[in-house]
Amino acid sequence: MALRVNISAHAASQIRKAAEWWVENRPAALGAVRTDIGEALTLLAQQPGFGATCEGARTKSVRRLLLGRIRYFIYYRVIPDAPEMLAVWHVSRG
Repeated sequence: MALRVNISAHAASQIRKAAEWWVENRPAALGAVRTDIGEALTLLAQQPGFGATCEGARTKSVRRLLLGRIRYFIYYRVIPDAPEMLAVWHVSRG
């Protein structure tokens, strides 16, 4: 059974900013951010434990998933009812 992935307001804002940047700077791959994040959400809804555990995160039980094509990490945690996306960072951010 697939779960519903909740997206924090902070993560939603980061997704919008990343998508806007992508449209302006990567016109050959319009929609790549939304497509790749959408595919990741589908994966997390089916297999919430898929991502790697983040050691040293301020929030308990944080995991991350690399979106290789667009070079962003999705940071999320698995809470009892559903995964919750907390943030979206470009890999250059560290």
